[in-house]
Amino acid sequence: MKKLTDKIAVITGGATGIGGSAAELFAAEGATALVLDYDETEGRATIERIRQAGGTGESYQIDVRSGPETADVFERIGETYGRVDILVCSAGVLKGAYSGISELSEEDWNATLDTNLKGTYLTAKHAAPLLERAGESVLFLIASGAGVRGGSSSFAYAASKAGIHGMYHNFVSDLGPKGTRVHVICPGGIATPLKLRNVGEGAAARGEDAEQAIEAARQSLGEPIGVARVLAFLASEEGSYVRGTVFTR
Repeated sequence: MKKLTDKIAVITGGATGIGGSAAELFAAEGATALVLDYDETEGRATIERIRQAGGTGESYQIDVRSGPETADVFERIGETYGRVDILVCSAGVLKGAYSGISELSEEDWNATLDTNLKGTYLTAKHAAPLLERAGESVLFLIASGAGVRGGSSSFAYAASKAGIHGMYHNFVSDLGPKGTRVHVICPGGIATPLKLRNVGEGAAARGEDAEQAIEAARQSLGEPIGVARVLAFLASEEGSYVRGTVFTR
């Protein structure tokens, strides 16, 4: 039996990486996967794969840094689907990698915090009424081991992910009484496009071959589908007794 039959699942950053894998797996488990991503082309490609596999879904182009744009997308989702059962906030960027604090640009700091932290706030803000309308719903905040258990190659990325983790208790006290279960998910080393670019940048900064470093990383890092399986379990009835922060490989 499929775990997520008839659920409405919204995934920001849902075109690639952990978000993309989650969208495809949720759809395979019976959910309608709504992919929200800045990259419209990749978002449509993910939905096409979902449909070819027999699933249902729709893509929306969005800049999660924009309050009006985010509000508009969730208004459209509400008009079409009426509710949101599962929300995955996984839109993210990593800027300023391998810069010391004295070299980190204000532009890289703002770009990272605006997408990762402000984007999570705006997404949750405008999705909250639809999560409540579902009666029982699940909110996943995608943070990271970086900034929570350890450091990051980027001050800005670490700060953004620590900030996401720090909002957890507020989300629980605010949304929990309205029927939303909240989890912070902290992936470790996962071979997402974001991570692999970061590996390549690090190799180049050390004067090493970036392509070789990326290929080596592909062999050692975990796969996004592994995190997606955790999300699918937690979103299902089987995972309904789990609480709090969940660390993955």
